[in-house]
Amino acid sequence: MPKILLKTLLFVALASGAHAQCLTYTIGAKGDTLNCVDTLHHRQGPWVIHMDELRGEPGYEEEGYFRDDVKDGTWRRYDLQGDLTAIEQYKWGNKDGLQEYLLPSGERLREESWMAVDPQNPYDTVTVYDDPRNPFRTSRKVVKLDANSYKHGTWNYFDPSTGTIAKTEHYVLGKLQDGGLTTNVAQNARDSTALPKEVQDYNKKNSGKKKIKVRTGETSGGD
Repeated sequence: MPKILLKTLLFVALASGAHAQCLTYTIGAKGDTLNCVDTLHHRQGPWVIHMDELRGEPGYEEEGYFRDDVKDGTWRRYDLQGDLTAIEQYKWGNKDGLQEYLLPSGERLREESWMAVDPQNPYDTVTVYDDPRNPFRTSRKVVKLDANSYKHGTWNYFDPSTGTIAKTEHYVLGKLQDGGLTTNVAQNARDSTALPKEVQDYNKKNSGKKKIKVRTGETSGGD
């Protein structure tokens, strides 16, 4: 059998195997399989989604990976001119970890921190700051998580004209923390021998703040 014919048959066999589990799919510009819907009608593998402008909302395209019909891993969003505007991370179909949002010109707008909840095990053990005056006083609590994804961690808002952070917020399981700046500094304080004077002054000023409260997941008691 001629080599060129053998290579052609091999390519066809591989291509057929790749599409065998797809009820519908498209072929990308590089010949790869995109937008596969399997026999269970679940989206699988790499996808490109196009949304036209609607009711004043700008259109966009996003690309990423589906696993059993939910977003998984890194997704990138572009405006209809092809400029990158967002890099998002997903787990179990929900936002998880660092999310980045940009202007079409490339300047950062904000960074968000999220925590996805495992739908099969909606409990987690989290670190809680017991005393906003003392960043080293923490405890570990088991909490029941009712949402699909929570704001969790540090959020940074940038001044696009300078590229510097204009505002910082700190969340624990969706709740904006009192003295959020203190908890942000607390994370860095573990790596230093002493808190800066500015931080000490801030802690002193906010010494009367209430302690952070979260649900413990116990069956008795209130929220």
